[in-house]
Amino acid sequence: MNILVLNAGSSSLKYQLIEMPSQVVQCVGLVERIGMEDAIFTHEKDNEKHSEVTPILNHEIGLKKITKTLLDPKIGVINSVDEIKAIGHRVVHGGSKFSHTVVVTKEVKDKIRDLFDLAPLHNPANLTGIEIAETIFTSAKQIAIFDTAFHQTMPKEAYQYAIPSTYLDDYNIRAYGFHGTSHKYVSEKAIETLNKDTSKIITIHLGNGCSMAAVKNGKCIETSMGFSPTNGLVMGTRAGDIDQSVIFFLMKKLNKSADEVNDLLQKESGMKGLTGFSDLREIEEKAGNGNEDCKNALKLAAYRIKKFIGAYAAALNGLDAIAFTAGIGENSSLMRHLSCCNLEFLGIELNNSKNEIRSKDIREIQSLNSKVKVLVIPTNEELEIAKQTCELLN
Repeated sequence: MNILVLNAGSSSLKYQLIEMPSQVVQCVGLVERIGMEDAIFTHEKDNEKHSEVTPILNHEIGLKKITKTLLDPKIGVINSVDEIKAIGHRVVHGGSKFSHTVVVTKEVKDKIRDLFDLAPLHNPANLTGIEIAETIFTSAKQIAIFDTAFHQTMPKEAYQYAIPSTYLDDYNIRAYGFHGTSHKYVSEKAIETLNKDTSKIITIHLGNGCSMAAVKNGKCIETSMGFSPTNGLVMGTRAGDIDQSVIFFLMKKLNKSADEVNDLLQKESGMKGLTGFSDLREIEEKAGNGNEDCKNALKLAAYRIKKFIGAYAAALNGLDAIAFTAGIGENSSLMRHLSCCNLEFLGIELNNSKNEIRSKDIREIQSLNSKVKVLVIPTNEELEIAKQTCELLN
């Protein structure tokens, strides 16, 4: 069956059309800068890319543009919208309401709307994508896949905060975790590589947003992001873990508003705050040329990863493998090296030559002496969404 995977952001629409269960990707595309006169539309089929700059003032126009392209006699891949049997929608926050993939109903949409406060930048756009798709692909099943669902297996001692219990009971304030689709996909690939009945794995998703998860026998038991995607590791523009007293200090001592502090911690911190740059490739290049701020930022980010590796090895009571994924995790040999060095006591030791190899395939980069497998696994969130959609319908 043809499954269209849609990821609706606040100003973007990503899509892939995937034939399942063969897992053949028929086309991929992206609408960027939605709401602008100079929006950018790209569509790729059979390694041939079509790009154009065009006004796309809202998500409805964007999805209609995608649909028209899918039907185009030259660069399209279908003859009728009825050929698409299901649409898998990425929804960032499912709260504690959704632990599995679901068919979209009015009740599901109402619950996604109820969670707007927990993900104000993402859930409204995700719901908009669903509602527009319903009007265009009228015969297709609409399926919602939640970023938080994979982490719903965490035990209460992992997700509850040490504040009065009424805040959990009445307001659902707890750790949820994110990047769940990626962590699920990567952990399953790691389990296949281990080829054993039981497994203790740490997945390390490093991109502009960064998170880690401890996965025991295929179930998440701990993750670094919490109530929102802002805590845990050092990220491109997000601070990650920080003493909450710093927030009150900034508000009282420096007379900053809550919104100003929020913007500071989410948009002006992390690697950007430490170096002035948010692109890791540029930071690595400048560090190599002697920039002390950039060298320090790389060490700081890797140190945070190492702390979580140690903590998660304790939570798992052992460790079979760690798996690096996403843009930085897959492509930065330096970050992998810095994150794994001096962890021999945990049984982690890299083979430096293997670590330098660039490939789109799953690969092992540990030394012969390493007791723990160190894996690089390219993530594929769109394929995972298609798989979960297919499994639900079957």
